Amino acid sequence: MLSRQLLTEALGRALSTGADYAEVYAEHTRNKTINLVAGKTDKIGDGVVSGVGIRIFKGTRCVCGCASSLDSQAVLDCASRVAQALQEATQVEHVVLRERLFGDVHPIKIVPAGVENSYKIDFMRQMCQAAMSYSDEISQVTGSFLEADHRILIATSEGLLAQDRQIRTRVSVSSVASGGGENQTGTVSPGARKGLELFEDLNPAELGREASAQAVTMLHAGYITGGTMPVAIENGFGGVIFHEACGHSLEASCVALGQSQFAGMLGEQIANPKVTAIDDGTIPNGWGSVNIDDEGTPSRKNVLIEKGVLKTYMVDKLNGRRMGMESTGSSRRQGYQYEPTSRMTNTYIAAGEDRDEDIIASIEYGLYAKKMGGGSVNPVTGQFNFAVNEGYIIRNGKICEPVRGASLIGKGSDIIRDIDMVGSKVARAQGMCGASSGSIPTDVGQPLIRVSSITVGGR
Repeated sequence: MLSRQLLTEALGRALSTGADYAEVYAEHTRNKTINLVAGKTDKIGDGVVSGVGIRIFKGTRCVCGCASSLDSQAVLDCASRVAQALQEATQVEHVVLRERLFGDVHPIKIVPAGVENSYKIDFMRQMCQAAMSYSDEISQVTGSFLEADHRILIATSEGLLAQDRQIRTRVSVSSVASGGGENQTGTVSPGARKGLELFEDLNPAELGREASAQAVTMLHAGYITGGTMPVAIENGFGGVIFHEACGHSLEASCVALGQSQFAGMLGEQIANPKVTAIDDGTIPNGWGSVNIDDEGTPSRKNVLIEKGVLKTYMVDKLNGRRMGMESTGSSRRQGYQYEPTSRMTNTYIAAGEDRDEDIIASIEYGLYAKKMGGGSVNPVTGQFNFAVNEGYIIRNGKICEPVRGASLIGKGSDIIRDIDMVGSKVARAQGMCGASSGSIPTDVGQPLIRVSSITVGGR
């Protein structure tokens, strides 16, 4: 992508005014999106993102710049502009770059760019047709497809030269059920760090029917009466609760500045002993997996909370300097235009020993949150509010009628103490996480869990 000679010269320029660390991040990414509406191709988009980001440190001071070109002059000019932020001319030792190969645990069998659009569209049509034919109450179905081929190169003044190629594929189907002047939506969106072999793992008709079943079920659901009650949160995307309510508060970008509910609590019991929470960027073909993070540090499995005890944070280089901690391979960025910082990869609550049927049976009256939706959280206080896309009343230990309009309201530090039952069947689901370093692919997950008491919003 960039020659060793150019990288060495750029690093030298970046260091020339007194920086103690310099980094060059180069990117070349190809994206394709396909959208279907009513079974017909609505839009096909192809995009290319290419450029370089250069960053320097002096202590805990950081200066960043970028250029939307990989041309040698653009790279060198960017390095010079970044260096101008410091005014201490210094003699720079020649940087010797040594390429490191960290391996690849995410094999790609079918590179999406090499396959014609008709194959991808046919899969989507099968999905959408099954969704539309599920019920006469389905009024609209849309489908989407995404492929990304993300190539990065990282060179640093510490002598590191590393590269990674990240191919990801995702499909989505969304159904709208209509009746009585109301609409309800159901969506299914599987993805992986895979090529088109992802299609081999999926049944398009089942995906379509699942989306429509959710929409129709919620169309006929009554509204829940709010209150404080026990809640069983299903596996898969239910893990968004931990991701948002607790995960962001465990990122060094918050912790280093004292803007986290868990700052200064390493080694303390912060959760129920049944809770073990992990961020693991090494899961083969995981949607959020990386071989190296966006500073060139090898990805790893980070046990954040073990049996309720806070073990570590997710740490990037700059915030690691502020905290006196080493990087945990957790630095990520959407692209060269963004400054990297600590972010999640594949974050989940580990399997426990409780049986799913015992979790449901333990609740005399409460809510079963089968499908979670979006929400908001304040990482400083941990206060959160999440929608439940598909919910059911639990009555006398049994799952009963569907309800809509439910939301879960609480505080992250409270919810992880109130998780008192943890099932054994972990499932993960895919999402995009937005923060200061852009939108990045992340997995969330957990087994079925019980929160002994939480505020449920409703009518």
